[in-house]
Amino acid sequence: MKKAFALLLSVAMVLSLAACGGKKEAAPEKTDAPASDETVDYAAMPIDELKKNITTVTGGKLTVATSPDFAPYEFYAIDDQGNAQLSGFDMALAQYIADYLGLELEVVPMDFDGVLSEVTAGNVDLGMAGLSPDPTRMDAMDFSDIYYQGGQSLVTTQANKDKWTELSQLNDPSLAIGAQLGSIQYDLAVSNTPDADIVQLAKVTDVVSELLGGKLDAGFIETVVAESYQKNYPDLYIAFDVPYEVEGSAVGVVKDNAPLLAGVNQAIAAVLADGSMDDFVTQANELAAGDIHEGLLEG
Repeated sequence: MKKAFALLLSVAMVLSLAACGGKKEAAPEKTDAPASDETVDYAAMPIDELKKNITTVTGGKLTVATSPDFAPYEFYAIDDQGNAQLSGFDMALAQYIADYLGLELEVVPMDFDGVLSEVTAGNVDLGMAGLSPDPTRMDAMDFSDIYYQGGQSLVTTQANKDKWTELSQLNDPSLAIGAQLGSIQYDLAVSNTPDADIVQLAKVTDVVSELLGGKLDAGFIETVVAESYQKNYPDLYIAFDVPYEVEGSAVGVVKDNAPLLAGVNQAIAAVLADGSMDDFVTQANELAAGDIHEGLLEG
């Protein structure tokens, strides 16, 4: 009886082992993890492939915020019939970028501080308003490569041109110094003339108007913009160059949109390589010397 039971137990064990080892569970198939923006080199991607990866606020459109008070970057040129046309080399570049990416351009004019806010909030795709890629802005938006090299100036009037021989002399509490609200020029005013009465104004046009009206003693304005205003207002005087580490303009790109940033940089490389940017600047300067309107249109 014991032998029979032992034999049965041995058979059961063999069958059990066979059941356990006879069929293995299939290992799950390995799948490639989806690529993230950190692992994809969008900058090296051919433009036709890159276009497929670009997303914008409104499908099929490139929405650009600008502040049209900054000739020759952006302003309204008035034609012979009195019609205002949004112009400037930033606007020509915006159209070039949109065409390059196969998108329809939509430009939204607003005050300068609004440009910064709208890009930061992700309500637009790009900000193009003579933006400097200042490190203090890099948490709010990404910046393209530099597309235009510029400089900064301290501007006053012809009547004041002999009052000061160096920039440091304007660091005086009795002096009113103007700069555009939220701009790099305001930062330059704070760093170079901290003891002066620094007046922030919404538009560069306001700074120029207050200078010519005698309400400001001087103002900080980007050099090419100051030169443009000087052509229309000969009473303006560019007194000093203002040192600034980041002398150049870039496109503000909505944060964390790596394909769009790469596409904008590819377009900038192309516009610089084919000479179009030089043409845009020349044409903008010619228009800015004519009948123009700077600031938002009424109505």
